[in-house]
Amino acid sequence: MTITSLVPLPVLLPLLGSGAALMLFRYPKAQRLVSVVVLALVVVVAAVLLVVVDQEGPQVVWLGGWSELGVALVADRLAALMLLVSAIVTLAVLLYSLGQGISDSNRSAPVSIYHPTFLTLVAGVSNAFLAGDLFNLFVSFEILLFASYVLLTLGGTGGRIRAGTIYVVVNALSSMLFLITIAAIYAAVGTLNLAQIAVRLDDLPDATQLMLHLLLLVTFSIKAAVFPLSLWLPDSYPTAPAPVTAVFAGLLTKVGVYAIIRTETLLFPGGELRTLLMVFAMASMLIGILGAIAQSDMKRLLSFTLVSHIGYMIFGIGLASGAGMAGAVFYVAHHITIQTALFLVVGLIERQAGSTALLRLGGLARLFPLLGVLFFVAGMNLAGIPPLSGFIGKVGLLEAGIADGGAMAWTLVVAGTVTSLLTLYAVAKSWSLAFWRSPQEAHAMAEELAVADGVQTADSPSVGRRGQVRLDTTSYDAGEVREAGAIVDGDRPDRDLHQRLEDDGMPTRLPVLMTAPAAALVAVSVAITVVAGPLYAYTERAALDLMDRGSYTSAVDEAAR
Repeated sequence: MTITSLVPLPVLLPLLGSGAALMLFRYPKAQRLVSVVVLALVVVVAAVLLVVVDQEGPQVVWLGGWSELGVALVADRLAALMLLVSAIVTLAVLLYSLGQGISDSNRSAPVSIYHPTFLTLVAGVSNAFLAGDLFNLFVSFEILLFASYVLLTLGGTGGRIRAGTIYVVVNALSSMLFLITIAAIYAAVGTLNLAQIAVRLDDLPDATQLMLHLLLLVTFSIKAAVFPLSLWLPDSYPTAPAPVTAVFAGLLTKVGVYAIIRTETLLFPGGELRTLLMVFAMASMLIGILGAIAQSDMKRLLSFTLVSHIGYMIFGIGLASGAGMAGAVFYVAHHITIQTALFLVVGLIERQAGSTALLRLGGLARLFPLLGVLFFVAGMNLAGIPPLSGFIGKVGLLEAGIADGGAMAWTLVVAGTVTSLLTLYAVAKSWSLAFWRSPQEAHAMAEELAVADGVQTADSPSVGRRGQVRLDTTSYDAGEVREAGAIVDGDRPDRDLHQRLEDDGMPTRLPVLMTAPAAALVAVSVAITVVAGPLYAYTERAALDLMDRGSYTSAVDEAAR
């Protein structure tokens, strides 16, 4: 057994585990054991691969030993880092979901379906990171789509079915575009192997190269939720169960970002579309964060920050420099961890307080001080407060933009700084309202808002065209006004935390088996800060590999002989 034999294992282990979990559908404990063991093994394999490829270069396997017809799996520094981060995150999410299932007595968690599907999702993510050809990458996205739809609609509520349908339709359209692009590339160069395409594309006319480049960029931008191709995301993710939302928000969009990095550096070096990428990056940053500020629900707020921070990664890619690429790779690794951790913490808030609507929350710092600490640390990391890893990633990207020196790069440096400040404002607003305001104050504001809505008419200058109501100096949108009306409704169909405390007393204690994985992932995000020096040096070496595509193509050619 050689070290290259490890390369297929991050794909094969979850697939075999999925089959085993499916056969064990009558034995939930055995399913849980299989899932945990498989994902723990994937973490170990990914860690070994990370060390090996850093010391010995890319590891390539042609499945079946067929270099002409077989499928190439390639583990280089970028792929190995993404594998390790995704394996850690999925293991944490799995443990969180096990805790949720046990805490809720499995009432809302169909375990027999969940485990095989979750392992299939992990296999698809790993396959995407290792794919050495475009068709295998397409298959990876299809595996993700299949597993995602099942996970999004777990429980079968109307909201989840609608959200899952939007998700599937958008991703099916992008898959169709991807398939058309694959056909066009094969017709143009006669191969789908990435290393071979990289060599043969240079012989094509510039117009043909540009058309293929645009097709791939649009396809992967939909997967990565780059604005304006991100409109599907805020309505799709928040309705899913907390662990599903966490892994989707933290990980799946990064598969699209990974595909953009891979194709931009390997197939289309030179950055012909770098200006377009920078425009997309700036639009994603600013419009995403402005959308986040306008939200009154913590899940939707985080979904919009996800769109916004995808902009930072596209900024680094658009710079088309080693420094920009290193910053982008570091930021992807950081953001997978921190976004997943935040969604897990918000899932705990929803479970304990019954809602993630800011209008319904208050006093969580006194009721659940540990939740306050976890949300604060993760939120400050997302905002990029020094010395946390978010700050280090943003500084790396801003320095790369300054080094570029172009007008567009400087514009993005300013936009990135403004976005960081607005992210801090959005997170601080959520933290202040949900944790430090008392539940009584939250309820009083809902009552005041409902009364103000009742006494104001459509002709009142305080009522906007879209039904928003102005109270004191703050404007509340129509959704918040409806939320306030539901809270103070005489029949109390939907209580806020103040009413829950009055009716039921103190909420139950935090479930240890859900809190521990969320806390562990927040700790991992802090640990990234501790090891930021060696990790950033690794991403710089990965960026050098990406900018000099020779190491990738040579490794694939050598393995094919």
